[in-house]
Amino acid sequence: MKNYVQHGDTLDLTAPTGGVASGVPVKIGGQVVVPQVSAAEGKTFAAKTTGVFRVAKATGQSWAEGVTLYWDDTAKAFTTTSTSNTKCGHAVAAAASGDTVGLVKLIPTL
Repeated sequence: MKNYVQHGDTLDLTAPTGGVASGVPVKIGGQVVVPQVSAAEGKTFAAKTTGVFRVAKATGQSWAEGVTLYWDDTAKAFTTTSTSNTKCGHAVAAAASGDTVGLVKLIPTL
């Protein structure tokens, strides 16, 4: 197929204000991605758009396996709260309310 460009699970993107840190989720437009490398503001970085990651979780919430998760761009953590947040994944495993990290499967955003 002549118009195929790439698989899309890893994209080269431009680091936003403040740059990005490897492994720390960031919202680029309407997509939540996980940088594979650290990059200064304005520099190109490789970002994973899908996959399972151990990431920051909103404390005070319990997660059931498979629950829909959202990115809270203010708190920089995944949450079950949909209001004002970006839908972007599912919990891969249950997590207790006191946990600060959880396993998240990123889903491509449309």
